[in-house]
Amino acid sequence: MKTKSILSLLIMMFFLPAFTVIAQKPDFPGEWKLNKEKSVLTDNQLFLSKITIQLKSDSLLTTRVYENGNGEEYPFEENLSLDGKDCKIVIYDMPRTSKANRSDTDGSIMIASTTTFNGNSGQEDMTAKETWKVENAGQFLTLEFTNKMSGNETTGKYYYDKVK
Repeated sequence: MKTKSILSLLIMMFFLPAFTVIAQKPDFPGEWKLNKEKSVLTDNQLFLSKITIQLKSDSLLTTRVYENGNGEEYPFEENLSLDGKDCKIVIYDMPRTSKANRSDTDGSIMIASTTTFNGNSGQEDMTAKETWKVENAGQFLTLEFTNKMSGNETTGKYYYDKVK
C-alpha cells in the first residue's frame, strides 16, 4: 500500500509539471517589431511596424504604430476585451469598432475591426480580420490579415521579432 502511494506521488510529480507547460498560453506581452525581410510590404500602403502588447486577465491593451513608405509613424492605443464584445475608439477622426477573441485550442488571438473614414467617394469602411500567433517559444509573432475596402481585398502575413 505504501509503495502504491509513493509511486502515485512520483507519477504526479513528473506529469503535473508537463501538463502545466502544455496548458500555458502563448507569450504575447512585450514589444514586437516588424521583420521587413520576412514580411511582404505593399507600396503606398500603411503597415503595422511595431506593436506593444499587454494582456490582463480578460483584456488586451495594444499600442500599434503604423508606418508609411516615407517612414512617418501613426501610433494609437486600443484596449479590447477578449470576450468578443464590441469596443469603440476614434483614431485620427476615424471611428473604429473592434472585437477580440482568444482561441481555446492554440491560444491565438483573433481581432475583427471596422474603421470608417472619408475617402474620395465619401464615407467608406475598411474591415480587417487579424490572427495573431506566437511561435518559437515566444520569440516570433505572426499576424495574418485580410483587409476589405471599396470592393478590394488584401491578404497577407507579417512577421515580428520580440524586442529584448
